[in-house]
Amino acid sequence: MMKNKLKKILYPVTFRFLKLFYPEAKLDNFSPLILLRFVYFQKIFSVNRRVPWPVHNSSIVLAPEKIENNGSSPGFSIANYIDGRNGICLGKNIFIGPRVSIISQDHNNLDYNDYVVDKKIIIGENCLLTSGCIILPGVELGNHTIVAAGAVVTKSFPEGNQIIGGNPARVLKTLGDYKCVE
Repeated sequence: MMKNKLKKILYPVTFRFLKLFYPEAKLDNFSPLILLRFVYFQKIFSVNRRVPWPVHNSSIVLAPEKIENNGSSPGFSIANYIDGRNGICLGKNIFIGPRVSIISQDHNNLDYNDYVVDKKIIIGENCLLTSGCIILPGVELGNHTIVAAGAVVTKSFPEGNQIIGGNPARVLKTLGDYKCVE
């Protein structure tokens, strides 16, 4: 009983405090204790300090200013590698599992010090990127695409409503429309 009353008082105060550090991030889905830990590592120890949304201390986010996250928090899971130097656009309701790599920039094959400019990565709404998958430069994933664990996505799958997996990724199954429970 007392715990619930304390929770009702502390949670709103904690979320207001967290909004000082993440003014544009959608924080409702996360535990305030976890978010306080993220603030500690991001703002005090400068791990991913320039990233304006919560990021796990074991994740790396490069060029966050070139990532359009639309309410998602890329890098929230353990050991994500998000390279936004060539641009990444994430739709709403994206779930990114642990050890996922989203790599938007590639090296020139003739000069490894030179980077190739490519199209930005576009990931539609209601997508699930499961553990250990890799999304490579220029890829577009349609709405409601599930990327299987360990998949390497080298080409675009703009159709949506599908499960893709393998190396290189291919369509494994077609799905119905996403049903959002709110």
